[in-house]
Amino acid sequence: MKLNQKYINETVKRALKEDLSPNGDITSNLLKKNLKITAKIICNQNATIAGIKFAKTSFKLIDKKIYFKNKIKEGAKIKKGKIIAVIEGNAKSIFKAERVALNFLGLASGVATKTDLFVSAVKGSKCKICCTRKTLPNLRLLQKYAVKLGGGLNHRFNLSDEYLIKDNHIASSKNIRKIILKAIKNRSKKITVEVDKINQLKTVMGLKFHRILFDNMNTKKLRLGVKLSKKYYETEASGGVTHKNIKKLASTGVSRISIGEITHSAPTIDLKLQI
Repeated sequence: MKLNQKYINETVKRALKEDLSPNGDITSNLLKKNLKITAKIICNQNATIAGIKFAKTSFKLIDKKIYFKNKIKEGAKIKKGKIIAVIEGNAKSIFKAERVALNFLGLASGVATKTDLFVSAVKGSKCKICCTRKTLPNLRLLQKYAVKLGGGLNHRFNLSDEYLIKDNHIASSKNIRKIILKAIKNRSKKITVEVDKINQLKTVMGLKFHRILFDNMNTKKLRLGVKLSKKYYETEASGGVTHKNIKKLASTGVSRISIGEITHSAPTIDLKLQI
């Protein structure tokens, strides 16, 4: 899936409906009908900014006459107090869209900022930071877009994108080689196999698939696993990854590290609309 204007419009429309149903912004309706204002969106902390398109669309769907001028580009790293955008137009219209715009901007920027934190931590190595499917329902595309702006890579978007043979698949089939061979026979998608023990890795070595995913391995075991498999497969680590241990994990030579935290636990960036 691609982040296009149609998707942005549909996503923002649902959010506006949630905020305005059933009777609109009853507080802003107390203001004069033709009151014009100029407002600024300001960031209250250091951040990597994402979601400007969603913020702009929030205002434009309410009132096409609203003027929205972003002062920075998507993916920019900014300091506290930086102006992100200037908005001019009808006060009622601007206030109707304000919270939805800031919510999208804050959420996406939070993911981009958290991703950048991990990407910066492994700078100098060849290791890449990946997201997972641990995303907010119906907002996966927005969050994965923000991951890329933060310097990360996208893992599979959904269950149709590639084979990821995990522990529960293996436990259910009770034959790891058999289930891998079934995936290989189809030859339609990339195949990743998850292992959590070195002996399990040795069982699948020699089969022609694409990637080994080392799950919840300590640094010593991960280093050994990478050494044994890197000539044959792309390598990835996941599970228990934190900002404190990310450098050690990257030092093992693993190709990628996937981190659920960059989407499911990214704090929303503190923003404000100021007149």
